[in-house]
Amino acid sequence: MNALPRSALAVAATVATLAGCYIVPIGPDGQPAYPIAVPAQPTSTAPAYVPPSILQARLYPMNDIASQTGMLSGTITTRPGSKGQFQLNYQGEVLTGEATRVSSDERRGIASAYGSSGLSMSCDYQMMNTRQGAGTCSFSNGARYQVHVGGLTPQI
Repeated sequence: MNALPRSALAVAATVATLAGCYIVPIGPDGQPAYPIAVPAQPTSTAPAYVPPSILQARLYPMNDIASQTGMLSGTITTRPGSKGQFQLNYQGEVLTGEATRVSSDERRGIASAYGSSGLSMSCDYQMMNTRQGAGTCSFSNGARYQVHVGGLTPQI
């Protein structure tokens, strides 16, 4: 048999044996001599949890109907990028609703609340910053109040 076909057969066998493999140089300590690339971990695109802010709303009487009840206080609970929940106790009735910023004016806001007896209120206010503002509130029974928004209420 000819020597050429034997050497070709030996080369072919060696290539077939090593197909799909690669050689990594190993150091004296048994570790690869070159660092092995580790795929990067995907980063989370989920927004971080932001606890709600609870702002106090204090309402001061502006007419005789409101003076019969006196000063009121409520809360506005907000999260960044969402509407706030407004809650107020008026003459023993809990009024709930929402507070929203007006899209054409970032500082201007409106709030509306409604009670189980049908009593409702609406407020128009202007924020000086993210924690303070002032405006007026009108109730469906004719009561009018000056509202001051501000001061963080302790979270329970």
